[in-house]
Order: sequence, then structure tokens, then C-alpha cells
Amino acid sequence: MQTYSGKSAAGLICLLALTTGCSAGSDGTADAAPPESSAAPSESSATSTSYAPYVSATTASEYDSAGSPTTYNLAFVISDGNDCTPRWNGTDAVSDSAVKSRISRLTQDGSTVRVSFGGASGKELAASCDSASALAEAYGKALDAAGSSQADFDIEGDELTDSDSVDLRSQAIALLQKERSDLEVSFTLPVMPSGLDDDSMALLESANEHDVQVSTVNIMTMNYGESYDGDMGDYALASARATHTQLKDVFGTSDATAWKAMALTSMLGTNDVDNETFTLDDAAQVREFAEEKGIGWVSVWATFRDRQCDDDTASDDALTECSGVEQEDGAFAEAFSG
Repeated sequence: MQTYSGKSAAGLICLLALTTGCSAGSDGTADAAPPESSAAPSESSATSTSYAPYVSATTASEYDSAGSPTTYNLAFVISDGNDCTPRWNGTDAVSDSAVKSRISRLTQDGSTVRVSFGGASGKELAASCDSASALAEAYGKALDAAGSSQADFDIEGDELTDSDSVDLRSQAIALLQKERSDLEVSFTLPVMPSGLDDDSMALLESANEHDVQVSTVNIMTMNYGESYDGDMGDYALASARATHTQLKDVFGTSDATAWKAMALTSMLGTNDVDNETFTLDDAAQVREFAEEKGIGWVSVWATFRDRQCDDDTASDDALTECSGVEQEDGAFAEAFSG
């Protein structure tokens, strides 16, 4: 997914939120865990599908609260491009007072915030930090500044194919989880109707090797490429089904638990790829499917686009400022929240 400011199976992985007490071992084994009914309540173990949209961490939108989100994904913390310093969109300090005020407003009605690291633009911290301990410290600073115990790692493009940074990130997350027993981790990964690609699967295997406890795998049901020109809602469902099969193998778990450990994020309206348009009907289709399967949460890129473009809006601006389709303001949020 784009930054707000930039235009644009092998081992067993422990499901932290669903099997409290489980610790995936790098030898492919897992400690015994209590029954799922004893797990502490969390977003990914709730009885219904939550709505958790992506929002700009630095700029408020009047559509942020549409659909009454349970959680906001704050986009994005990346490196400033030169060192291991975490910054919102690579420019704003994570301790920025304006961002803190914004988080306070977002959470005033009981919603939580999840800090999203990475995205499609800029330099992810794992490519800038020299050691796992330094990287863990950088991630921790951003989480502390946001007052969050939820971390999302949106890994795509060159960052996904860089095995060194993938491995360093896994080590750092494992260190962070040892320090913060309540830290919930999600990985946001690109997907195709055929499922996750080899690079995404390698990332999950790296997480397993370093004993990272994963709560959720969030798949980006968008931007499939020029070879796909069919219905975006159908593609989203096909992607989810294929990924579900993969997650069952990776997690070594039941149908229901694998569905609960999944999240779906769609790019509303006009996508980055020509001829890909995600409609309100597609959003309703995805929401119905998510509820039927018991998927943990659904999301959208992004709240600030959840409006119809003005007559004088250039077509390229639909990727950042509006949806590019006919709609009422906040209509996608209402469809995704059910």
C-alpha cells in the first residue's frame, strides 16, 4: 500500500491471540497450550469480524470514524532514509505532539490503534538498522509513542525480497515480544488469487524460525496485475480461500482458527493497476464472506479516500484523495463494517 504522502510451509507458527501460552519453537515444535476458550479476548479472537481501516497518522480525515472502527491502522512508520530512526512517513517524529493529539481523538470512544511499519514507499526500518536490538528499540519507540501494543508489518516490494532484512526483522520482533508479552503482531502481505507468493511464505517461515508469535496475516486484496481483469470481489474471495489453505499448513491448525488468523484489506475504488476498480458491491461481498468464515478483521486503504472525487479532481488524484467511483461519503466504511 502507498504511504499517505507518497502519491503513492514449513514449521508451526504460534497464533498468539488464539492459543495463549503457545510458543512456536525454532525446532518446529510447540509448547502445550490451554484450550482456545481460555485465551484472553482480543480483536483476532472476537466472535465477529472487526473493521480496522488504515488511516494517516499525521492528517485527520472527516471519514476516519465512519463505520465505527474497532482499531485504526496508523500508516506508516519507516526510516528517515539515513539511519535507524523511526518516523511517520519518514519525516515526522514518532513523538510529534500533533500525532499524539490525533491518536487521542481516534481512541476517545474506545477504539485502539495499531502501528503499521513499512508500506510501499520509503525505507522500512529493517533495511536501515544495523542490529536486531537496535531495530527492536526503534519499533518499540514508535509503539510507545502511540501507546499501542499492536504492531503491523506491511512488507512488500523490494523489502519482501530482501532476505537479510526479513531475517533481521524476525529477530527484532522476537526480542520485542520477549520484552512485551502483550504485543500482537500482524503481517500485511501482497496476495494473488492463487494465494501468497514464495517470498511471503519465506517471511512467515523466517518468523517461525525466530519464534515470533503471529496473531494475524493480513492480505492485500488489490493490485493483482494486468493479467487479471475480472471481478475484484471474486478475486478477493479467491485470494482469501487460497491463503486460508496455505495458513492451515503453516499454522498447523484448524479451518476456523486459520480463518480467524486472517485479515483482508482492499483498496477502495480505483486501484493502482489499470482496469481494477473495487466497488461498493465488492465491499459488501467481502464483508459477508468475512463474517461467514469468521475472519478476524477487514480493512480498507484508506479512510481519506472514502469519498467521491470532485469534478475538477485529476484522475491520478483518485489514488490518494478520493475513490474514483460514485458513492456517498464514508460509504465504503459502512459496507466494510457491516
